[in-house]
Parts: sequence; structure tokens; C-alpha cells
Amino acid sequence: MDARDVIKRPVITERSTDMMAEKKYTFEVDVRANKTQVKDAVEKIFGVDVDKVNIMNYKGKFKRMGKFGGYTNKRRKAIVKLTADSKEIEIFES
Repeated sequence: MDARDVIKRPVITERSTDMMAEKKYTFEVDVRANKTQVKDAVEKIFGVDVDKVNIMNYKGKFKRMGKFGGYTNKRRKAIVKLTADSKEIEIFES
């Protein structure tokens, strides 16, 4: 799997922007990607040193449209912690 296929998009919420001060960045990743692939992809794309990776799985929610029911897509979220001497990731470029 290519590095650009592993990382889908950054997750921008109030909590994730607060965690950026601690050098923790949140990304939505491919559901088949493991911690090692996420670490290698972030290091390759952004040119930083990764200390730790935490991954969470989210099931799809059940939604209805009239009499028809179905599930939304399942997701996988990764929180990447950088080393203390690593540079910052510029998600918002001024």
C-alpha cells in the first residue's frame, strides 16, 4: 500500500487541534492499515519522526431512509505522537 493510500485526511476537531500543542496529530486512515504502515506513511509524507501511534476503529451507524435501512461506512482513526525533537506538521498553512 502506498503512503498516500494509507493516510486519507486529517481529522480537524476542537479536541484534535488542542492536542497539536502536545505534538499529537489525528488522521483518518485506511481500514486495512496497521500501526507500522501509518508510522511509515506519516514519516514519508511529512518528513517528521514518529514516536507512537494509537489506532481506533469506528463501526458504521445504522441509518434509515423511510422503510430502507443501511449502515454508514466504517472508519479508522490514528493519533500520531511525534518525538520531542521532531518538527511540527503544517496542516494549516498561513
